[in-house]
Amino acid sequence: MILPIVAYGDPVLRKESKKINVDYPNLKELITNMKETMYNASGVGLAAPQIGKAIRLFIIDASPFAEDEDLDDEDRATLKTFNKVFINAQIIEEEGEEWAFNEGCLSIPDVRQDVFRQPKVTFEYQDEEFNAHTQVLEGLAARVFQHEYDHIEGILFTDKLSSLKKRLIKKKLENISKGKINADYRMRFPNLKKGK
Repeated sequence: MILPIVAYGDPVLRKESKKINVDYPNLKELITNMKETMYNASGVGLAAPQIGKAIRLFIIDASPFAEDEDLDDEDRATLKTFNKVFINAQIIEEEGEEWAFNEGCLSIPDVRQDVFRQPKVTFEYQDEEFNAHTQVLEGLAARVFQHEYDHIEGILFTDKLSSLKKRLIKKKLENISKGKINADYRMRFPNLKKGK
């Protein structure tokens, strides 16, 4: 089932998400619905807060990036098979010199900005069967992970912009929260005026 994606301005996007355990109700169904929702919106990642649930769960399928000719072969090979469910993820370490990449977000349609992030991340997480893993990612795969991880911490990519850039997109963000945008997927807007 395709779920509506929560738009910028909804308080759920600012909550620090709670850990879940194996008893979380209808988890398999939720993950299936999240995948359908992500693919329907042509996204490469989707976090539970983006569908209105403040839990430490996100999914990534970065394979569309594997077609990018600007990336090196190693990056493309990693991205081609980077399709995972992350439960209760916790970053252990981020390292390296920050680099910029143009990011967007399904909760913030039509806004793209260069965001600086460190190129290497080490983290722990549980998979769908609640098996524990420790993993290291580098390059674009690390960035996609960091972007989705920020969601479960209540952080959006726009928070990482300079105050000037934030001012430049302020009106656009307000319009998104009010539903004054044409997204080509279902969305839920926090400040939509009823009856308009």
